[in-house]
Amino acid sequence: MTRLARNPIALAFLAIILLVLIGSTVSVVPETKQAVIVRFGEPERIINPYRANVPFGDTGAGLIARWPFAEEIHWIDKRILSIDMDRQQVQSTDQQRLQVDAFARYRIVDPLRMFISARTEERVSEQLKPILGSALRNELGRRPFAALLTAERSQIMENIQKALNRVARQYGAEIVDVRIKRADLLEGTPLNSAFQRMRTAREQEARSIRAQGAKQAQIIRADADAEAASIYAEAFGKDPDFYDFYRAMQSYETTFVDNGSGKEQGRSSIILSPSNDYLREFRGRR
Repeated sequence: MTRLARNPIALAFLAIILLVLIGSTVSVVPETKQAVIVRFGEPERIINPYRANVPFGDTGAGLIARWPFAEEIHWIDKRILSIDMDRQQVQSTDQQRLQVDAFARYRIVDPLRMFISARTEERVSEQLKPILGSALRNELGRRPFAALLTAERSQIMENIQKALNRVARQYGAEIVDVRIKRADLLEGTPLNSAFQRMRTAREQEARSIRAQGAKQAQIIRADADAEAASIYAEAFGKDPDFYDFYRAMQSYETTFVDNGSGKEQGRSSIILSPSNDYLREFRGRR
């Protein structure tokens, strides 16, 4: 020990060996990672595997020990991963060519199977991406373009997710969600034709709504006229003299003031005999 203490180079070399040995023996597994311990190329055990509804602290993450130089660690992400697919061309049943942008979210739930079949998350994404495109074309190819604008869209997403999940299980993955970000018609004549059909459909709907409104207005107006006639008849039955007086005043207003269009005439010349029966209300009642 004394000779070793006197030789700083040997002491530094020993310290390096100890650090390498400790680093090869002790590792820290974070909560966001799953660790596959591989011994001489063969998977030996799994540390911190994914388990649903297990709170942090109870998953198995933390400090672990392994055989130095004999065992190595392969890290697998425990979080939700993403597959993006841009500008996938799809043809719907109404012969509309669409450009679709979509994405899928997945999680590695069986790290051992994933390590054996794909080794890395990138390879899993590479294998699932064409399957996502194929499932998307199959589903949208069985439906018209308008289905993407209705509640049927959720059923389309569910079917795509199921189809993708069947393949994802082979790689130890689970599809969490599938969504279409956007679906656009190709630029040019098909897009203009689609806009024209949509405009025509909206105009037909507007005409139908206006016709229904006019019909309801006529019904309301007829009901109001019938109710007014009933009130007039009831008033006439209670006081015939007042009813005659009221109707005569309305007639005078129409004849001497109103020209029939709702505007005051201003100048009216009518010559009648004072004994004319039309002017009886001006003579008073005896």
